[in-house]
Amino acid sequence: MSIISPHFPNTTITTSSFINGEEGLNEHGLAVAMTFVKTSLEKIKPGFNSCFIVRYLLEKADTTEQAISQLYNLPIASNCNILLADKCGRMVVVECTPTIKKIREAEIFHGDKIVCTVNSFTSDEMKPYNDTNENDYDSCKRYKVVIDSFSSGQIKGDYIETTKQLLKGNYGFMCQYDNEPDFETLWSSIFDLESLSIYRAEGDPRKKKFVVDNRLQHLIYK
Repeated sequence: MSIISPHFPNTTITTSSFINGEEGLNEHGLAVAMTFVKTSLEKIKPGFNSCFIVRYLLEKADTTEQAISQLYNLPIASNCNILLADKCGRMVVVECTPTIKKIREAEIFHGDKIVCTVNSFTSDEMKPYNDTNENDYDSCKRYKVVIDSFSSGQIKGDYIETTKQLLKGNYGFMCQYDNEPDFETLWSSIFDLESLSIYRAEGDPRKKKFVVDNRLQHLIYK
């Protein structure tokens, strides 16, 4: 489900509920997305969960730096990764627990920057906080496919089209859970931060077409 609401400051949010967000883009070209990381019940604290963090930052921040500052002032309820990227090219992942936050900077391959986040912590400092017990939906495999695809130079040129192919699994396993009957991909999104266009496949991207969502553009530019 994708929402544009007059209560948000010109923001589009994709979510599976009405009151929070799992990913989104605001009028300033700031994209915010989350991945949950399993947390032991006894470690959960009062605070913001990952989906409310996404909505909060999209409403309050214009840039990645502002979002980082806002995020560091928030109490965090449970483990999560928050991906931040703005149209100036500043992109990070903030690995969050109820007790510590760690900024993971973008990697550079062939002159281009990339950040990737999955359902686990990937920085050496934060790996001890993973409570996944190896049940992380093949996070390591997905992370490796993304990094290898960029570092090897397979993904280049038309990044919109090649990213579609990446999400479809044409460079290796992404989210094609054919052996998990009760688990599937609900949507896949690509954000163009310059144009504020969103390309979204609602369902398994191998079977569903990516459709352009320009509602945010239309809202801003009438």
